[in-house]
Amino acid sequence: MVTAHHVDHGLRLGSSVEAEQAGHLARKIGVAFVLHRPPIDGSANLEARAREARRRVIPANAMTGHTADDQAETVLMRLLRGSGSDGLSAMEPGFVHPILALRRFETEQICDALELTPVHDPSNDSDVIWRNRVRHELLPLASDIFQRDVVPILARTADLLRDEAALLDELADLLDPTDAVIIASAPLPLARRALRRWLTVGGYPPDAAAIERVLAVASGHQVACEIAPGIRVQRGQQRLRFRRTQT
Repeated sequence: MVTAHHVDHGLRLGSSVEAEQAGHLARKIGVAFVLHRPPIDGSANLEARAREARRRVIPANAMTGHTADDQAETVLMRLLRGSGSDGLSAMEPGFVHPILALRRFETEQICDALELTPVHDPSNDSDVIWRNRVRHELLPLASDIFQRDVVPILARTADLLRDEAALLDELADLLDPTDAVIIASAPLPLARRALRRWLTVGGYPPDAAAIERVLAVASGHQVACEIAPGIRVQRGQQRLRFRRTQT
C-alpha cells in the first residue's frame, strides 16, 4: 500500500492549511496519508533543525519528489561549499528518488494533466534560504551567461562524478585503513577515502581537516589526534586505532 507522508513544522502561518491540502491530494489519488508534527527547536540554524526533524519521522526508504532541477541546485551548493566528488555526485537515482530525471516543469505538466493542484510552500520564495537564491538567481544567471540550459549539464556532471566515486571506493576498500604504513604510502586520494569510510560515524564522515590530522598520525608526524569531540585516533605498533574518549 502506498502512503503519503507530510511534515508540518508549524513554523509559519498557513502551514496547517498546506497540510490539509496535502491530505486532500492523497485522498484524491487514493493513497493513505500520514501527517507528522515533530517538535523543533527554532533557536538557531532553523533550516538544518527542520531537516533533521523530517528525517526522524519520515521512513528511511520513503520516495521523494526531487527533480533534475533539485539535483543541479545541490551540485552548485556543494561545489560552493568545497565538496569533493562524493558531495558533487549529489543525489543518487533510484528507488528513493524516482523522478530525478524529470524537470520541475515536467512534474507541473503532469499535475495539470491529472488535474492536481500542487501545494505551494512560500518558504521556497524566501531569499534568506541559500537554495532559493541558487534556484531563482544563480541557475538562471548561469544559463544566461552560457546561452544554454545548464541544469542537464550539472545533472550529467553528478552522474559522471558518481561513477568515478564508486570506482575510487572499490580501490579504497582494498586498503587496510588501520595499517599506518599502508595509509602513509598510498596515493592521497585513496588514503583519504579509506580513512573517511573507516571513520564515518552515524552516517557522518569526518571533515577534510580531521582526515588530514589522521594522515599526519599515519605518517608518524603525530602520535594521536582528535577527529571530533570525544573521538580520537592514535598510532601504536604501526596500527591506527579509533577510540572514544570522555568529553
